[in-house]
Amino acid sequence: MFNFLLKILDRKKYQILKSQKKDKQTQEIYFKKIIPKIKEIQTVLKNKSHISFLHSGHLGDIINSLPVIKEISKFKKCSLYIEINKKINDPRAITNHPGNDIFLSKNAVNKLIPLLNKQSYISSVEFFNSNKIDIDLNFFREMPINFNIDSVRWYSHLVGLHPSLKDAYIENIPEVEKYNNTIVIMRSLRRQNSLINFNFLNSYKNVLFVGLENEYQDLNKSIKNLKFYDCEDFFELASIIKSSKIFIGNLSFGFALAEALKVPRLLESRPDFPLVYPNGEKAFEFYFQEHFEELFKKLYSN
Repeated sequence: MFNFLLKILDRKKYQILKSQKKDKQTQEIYFKKIIPKIKEIQTVLKNKSHISFLHSGHLGDIINSLPVIKEISKFKKCSLYIEINKKINDPRAITNHPGNDIFLSKNAVNKLIPLLNKQSYISSVEFFNSNKIDIDLNFFREMPINFNIDSVRWYSHLVGLHPSLKDAYIENIPEVEKYNNTIVIMRSLRRQNSLINFNFLNSYKNVLFVGLENEYQDLNKSIKNLKFYDCEDFFELASIIKSSKIFIGNLSFGFALAEALKVPRLLESRPDFPLVYPNGEKAFEFYFQEHFEELFKKLYSN
């Protein structure tokens, strides 16, 4: 009752008290749950020579965790375990999600493992089966942070290490010559920007879509000359993206790969959900159609 009256009679004071209460609740979470886990991770990094990691998040989240694993591998041996069939608790995240209500299917991880096995800084990649784990990379989801910070940096705040994000962190990927002059697109049905259209790409040849077939059909309505290729696995997908003249994607696994490979790339972002920020050269995000077309021409002419 007091808060209700205060909200009516003195809204400014009410907002101050409300903010203080929220800050106190957040501090309690950090001191009781987060900071003990952070200290535990620091102890593991200091004392162990072989670090085992667990991830059960989205495919793009796994790619985004690689810079930190690569940095740790400079002084530790690193193994990665991947958990499948973990449920997504947020109903908003399920809409148009390729895995429906789970983060990772067995099929998706089977396609990912050939790519991860090529990374020299990971000693082994296996399915998680109640193995002993040193660092749970999913723990960032327990932290009361603003997730609109660059998603590749989530893991830096988990382990306290900040690797350079300007250099490629997916390595040993061969180029495929036939795709060297190709515009490669991977655009999920989720997180599309309604201000954007791709019609202008009808003026270009060699436009290839490498995502899911229903995603291709959606974009084929705008790009009539769009071709479709269903990759055998994500190692082949990475090879095609690395070979491309330009990669275009939205907030999805495809752009995470392009970002990790540091190819010329454009990110279809949204003003209300700026979750990803390109790092390095020949990389831009856009919100508006005019900028999309200008940035595309800039990269295409190089």
